[in-house]
Amino acid sequence: MRLDSKIPAGPLEEKWTRYKGTVNLVSPANKRKLDVIVVGTGLAGASAAASLAELGYNVKAFCFQDSPRRAHSIAAQGGINAAKNYQNDGDSVYRLFYDTIKGGDYRSREANVYRLAEVSANIIDQCVAQGVPFARDYGGLLDNRSFGGTQVSRTFYAKGQTGQQLLLGAYSALSRQIAKGTVQMFARHEMLDVVVVDGKARGIIARNLVTGEIERHGAHAVLLATGGYGNVFFLSTNAMGSNGSAAWKAHKRGALFANPCFTQIHPTCIPQSGEYQSKLTLMSESLRNDGRIWVPKDRKDAELLREGKLKPIDIPEEKRDYYLERRYPAFGNLVPRDVASRAAKERCDEGYGVNPTGKAVFLDFESAIMRYGQVEANLQGIKNPSKEKIRELGEKIIEAKYGNLFQMYEKITDINPYKSPMMIYPAVHYTMGGIWVDYELMTTIPGLYALGEANFSDHGANRLGASALMQGLADGYFVIPYTIGNYLAGEIKTGKIDTNTPEFESAEKEVRDRIAHFLGNNGKTSVDTFHRELGKIMWDKCGMSRNAQGLQEAIREIQALREEFWKDVKVPGRSDMYNPELDKAGRVADFLELGELMCLDALDRNESCGGHFREEYQTEDGEALRNDAEYAYVAAWEYTGKPSEAILHKEQLVFENVELKARSYK
Repeated sequence: MRLDSKIPAGPLEEKWTRYKGTVNLVSPANKRKLDVIVVGTGLAGASAAASLAELGYNVKAFCFQDSPRRAHSIAAQGGINAAKNYQNDGDSVYRLFYDTIKGGDYRSREANVYRLAEVSANIIDQCVAQGVPFARDYGGLLDNRSFGGTQVSRTFYAKGQTGQQLLLGAYSALSRQIAKGTVQMFARHEMLDVVVVDGKARGIIARNLVTGEIERHGAHAVLLATGGYGNVFFLSTNAMGSNGSAAWKAHKRGALFANPCFTQIHPTCIPQSGEYQSKLTLMSESLRNDGRIWVPKDRKDAELLREGKLKPIDIPEEKRDYYLERRYPAFGNLVPRDVASRAAKERCDEGYGVNPTGKAVFLDFESAIMRYGQVEANLQGIKNPSKEKIRELGEKIIEAKYGNLFQMYEKITDINPYKSPMMIYPAVHYTMGGIWVDYELMTTIPGLYALGEANFSDHGANRLGASALMQGLADGYFVIPYTIGNYLAGEIKTGKIDTNTPEFESAEKEVRDRIAHFLGNNGKTSVDTFHRELGKIMWDKCGMSRNAQGLQEAIREIQALREEFWKDVKVPGRSDMYNPELDKAGRVADFLELGELMCLDALDRNESCGGHFREEYQTEDGEALRNDAEYAYVAAWEYTGKPSEAILHKEQLVFENVELKARSYK
């Protein structure tokens, strides 16, 4: 199989403009003849469905939640990047492009990333027009803050709930199209297979999660906007319903899966407190604007903290190790996520962890509170304010910036972060890997597209903070409305897609047979037990750091666990009813295959880059050591029947506009 990325010719800054000016178009009259299925209604899916319907296509949108509003995009907190340069601090489209390429450790396509940076400014204009309540400064202009891996302030935000506000904007656009009848909305429906007819994606098999009915839906094109697969680790910041099944089903039908081992561990999450937990909670990266990360310099102090015999506020400044500021003075606490996560793990592994499990570091806002308080006192003309008054004023400023995040932290931990430092530790958050797509976002199956986190295209081996929302909305609002027409222009004579064909019948039979197996298995072990065990294998041996021996062990253990799963899983209830255990069984079955491919990919990539850290390949000071001579490519895997026998295809990455060099944030 030859991978054709379809990157347009010409200078980097002209590629997207030239593409839009020469791409095939579909006339308004012909758009009304064409059907498009959109699976997933997060930022990428909702914006794509609304935009395509506005153009005149007939759209069917599917989500497994009870409303599109509940897509996991709603959980994004900190902000969305855009190259507006409102702060006049040197930002530009090129700088956003460069920061993203560098942040991804030079493992992403130049053309796709530049297009993302180019359309980023349009996203903000679109969302403001929809009424998204971005934060504004004292003069009423849109405000910005900084995120990791940058030295400019380009992140637009809505307090600590940016994802929710952006999703409500996309949902309002989607709702308008639903009301017009141009979008048919299928909530509480899960896609269980892609149907391929004569080599083209022609529809899906979906299950009504309330009634259990299996349905066939045909279309001229299918868009997957189904998010990432971070829940393969069981514990993650993802919603518990988030899964990789749609992408995996597409993979098994012929779509190549790219860079599956590139997973992101977010450095600022509330630490795990016990084995009973089923998910973890994110603390926004925006907190690293004002919070300083530290551990005690003395292991004895760390021991006393873990034993509850010492409070963090009792450790004087000179006995604190602000290790990110020490190791990376140029970026300090705002280094990229992979760098910050590994640094926290290193400190905890060395015995400096500060909570009872030894798996936590401090995120401290004392300096910011006092700094903001002094500035506010000056503005109010208060002469010689007391420390108490400065603190009072500073806490109000911090509350205005991060109030909902501080409230959430206190509710979960019963610690007041205004008075005592937060405790944080890295956790699985995002997956840079995903379905391989070309410049048009089409997979290796003609007519099947992947948008947002479901594809691999923009973030390389590590995503910069506040770029997921940017990619999702870029793909949905500004990319797919252009690129899908290039394919659908050839479909205007196809006619309505017939779902009474052998291909639909065969796909439906496979779905029904699998459901029947789960319900008739008579096993003794719950789905969650298998999922938790898989997550432990993945975290221990394919998590923040990996090595060849551990990955080989993980592959064997996952294969054995998968065999046991099919023999002994217990799924109660019936198929003709609401049955969340049945839904989970199908998703975990897919995770048990995907997890093996992730380990195989990590084993095959003999280098360290971004979120993929092989212990055998690191510099003397513990940084990732890339091997550009042999691994400057996208690893795209072809399904052959078993994950262990997947065939590797390589898309060589060509860098003509940036210099390939070791990342440095020092």
